Amino acid sequence: MSYPEEVYFGQTGEVNARFRPASTPPDKGTEGDGIHYLATTATTGGEFGLYRVMMRPRAGGPATHFHRTISESFFVLNGVVRLYNGDRWIEAGPGDFLHVPQGGLHAFRNDSDAAAEMLLLFTPGAPREEYFEKLGDIAEEDLTAFRVKHDSYFV
Repeated sequence: MSYPEEVYFGQTGEVNARFRPASTPPDKGTEGDGIHYLATTATTGGEFGLYRVMMRPRAGGPATHFHRTISESFFVLNGVVRLYNGDRWIEAGPGDFLHVPQGGLHAFRNDSDAAAEMLLLFTPGAPREEYFEKLGDIAEEDLTAFRVKHDSYFV
């Protein structure tokens, strides 16, 4: 393994960091039941996408699926999130982590009576914001095409 190819060729560095205060409201949904777009594909130049997901009690979650082009990682911040690793469901708590490479079956849920919060990391970056924002508005007959457009294959 080696480092990736250089992408910055300046000699002195530059001021280009982005700060997002914890007090920033969710980009989708509401506080306690929403998604914060911490680092999107657009802001990372396609390197990754990082999202903070806040789930209300008994929020459920997506069914078992896989991605062909992106890996997905889960890091539980608060509460209990049920993570499916393709073989079994795992009760994950604060500090627990699951990495799912491309093609790996996975799912997640909040089935507990308490709120839960986790970080989702997609690598390389993909435009997941449209998926999060429009999923609930897609008609059932268009759902499969929408999911394929967003590299989500449900089984």
